[in-house]
Order: sequence, then structure tokens, then C-alpha cells
Amino acid sequence: MPAPKNRFKERLKAGETQIGCWLGMAQPYVAEMAADTGFDVLVIDAEHAPVDIGSLMGQLQAMATSDVQPLVRLLVGETHLIKQALDIGAQNLMIPMIESRQHAEAMSRAMYYPPRGIRGVGAGIARASRFSAIADYQSSADDEVCLFLQVESRKGIEALDEILSVDGVDGIFIGPGDLAADMGFAANPAAPEFRQTIIDTIKKIHTGGKAAGILAVDDNLARTCIDMGVEFVATDVDVPLFIGAMKAAAARFKPGGKTRPDKPVKNPY
Repeated sequence: MPAPKNRFKERLKAGETQIGCWLGMAQPYVAEMAADTGFDVLVIDAEHAPVDIGSLMGQLQAMATSDVQPLVRLLVGETHLIKQALDIGAQNLMIPMIESRQHAEAMSRAMYYPPRGIRGVGAGIARASRFSAIADYQSSADDEVCLFLQVESRKGIEALDEILSVDGVDGIFIGPGDLAADMGFAANPAAPEFRQTIIDTIKKIHTGGKAAGILAVDDNLARTCIDMGVEFVATDVDVPLFIGAMKAAAARFKPGGKTRPDKPVKNPY
């Protein structure tokens, strides 16, 4: 039996646009709830959220019974973190702050078993192979892993042609927050010059034969990216969605608050 088919990777290759949501609440309970809300992809953020390896595995387990595809953003681009994430069952990884061909090559090699790469051989005791129940895991895993590299600085943009030439990289993800800050547009990410940089970068990624991805919480930017055929567009983040809903609920019956239209209420208890 081979490694499980990677539907996220298959849809990238087919040129389909997949819509995603960021998970920063670092809890399997939240991931399980989010898994059945209709998003194609959920990004587990182990860079800026308090996600350790146990929390990461728990979130992967929580999504396992749904059709949603998990994409794990690691803390940093280190080979040992890639090995550990793959062994606990992640198939789709995103690596932040890639700024050179050398770093991109190192990340690509870490994804694959020898002789193609340097991934350590040990999944026979790990969740990735269902603890050796997947007999052909090692011989088939390379075909079912997917690597997104994040370009989110001026240096990364300058090195984009070289990064795009690296074998084993499935897509390039534009990190608009860090890129805007690095370009001096942190206070005005809607600036035409910055938006044009994003558009130009997407075009270059596609010309280079890779899938493109972006976090676009601004609806206008998200629509532009979808219209351009960007293969992965993350449109929302769980933390502000939760906070926004909680604030609205808290204010609903206070002076000046907006109540919901009258309708039958189903008791959740």
C-alpha cells in the first residue's frame, strides 16, 4: 500500500484555485471545528502561533476525518523540523523567509528520501506510515509531499528567479505582511506600488512553472488573485474571526448595539 494521495498537490497541478484559512489558535479542538466549515485548506501556523510538535500532531489528527487539506507552516526553515513534521504525518509544508537558491535547495532536499534528498529514514515507527501499516510508504512518499516556499522580503523577491529554478518545489507563497513591512508599506498595504509588486510576483511565479499562493485578507486583493489563477488563496484567519464574532456578541445588547434579526433560536444544549 502506497502513501496517501495528496489532494492538495493534485489540485495545484491541475491549476485549480483552493481557498484556505489560517489557524493560529493552536488547538486541535479548534482545528476539528474548522475542518468542516467548507475551506479547502487550513494552514497550521507554527511560526507565529504557540504550536509545538504535540499541538501540531493533534491538529493533524483532528482534521484527518474531514476532506480539508492541512498545510503546515514551520517555525523556521531547518531540515530537522521538516523531518519531524513529515514523520508525524504532514504532507504539505510551507517554509518561511526563503531568500536564496541555497536555502531553497536545502529545504527541497529535506523533503525527499535518498538518493533524491536527505530525509532521514525512520517513518516506520511514525504516524506518517501509520506505524508501518503502509508497507510501501518509503518508496512512494516522495510523490505525495508538497513544498511551498515563502518569499516575503525584498531580498527574496530579488532572488525569485533562482528560487523558482529549484527542483522539488511545488509552489511559492507570497507573505504580504512581512513583504509590506520590508518595502516600507506596513501602514499602507493597499498602496498601488505594493499591490503591483504582488501582481508582478504572481506572474513571475507562474512563468517559472510553479503554483502561487498568498494570504489575502483584503477581499479586493483576494478577488484579484483568484482572477489571476492563483492556486492557493488564504482569505481569513481564525483569531480575528473569533475576536470579531465575540466583540459583536458582547456588544449586541449594550446601548447602541446591533441585535440580530428576530428568528427562531435553536438551543445548542
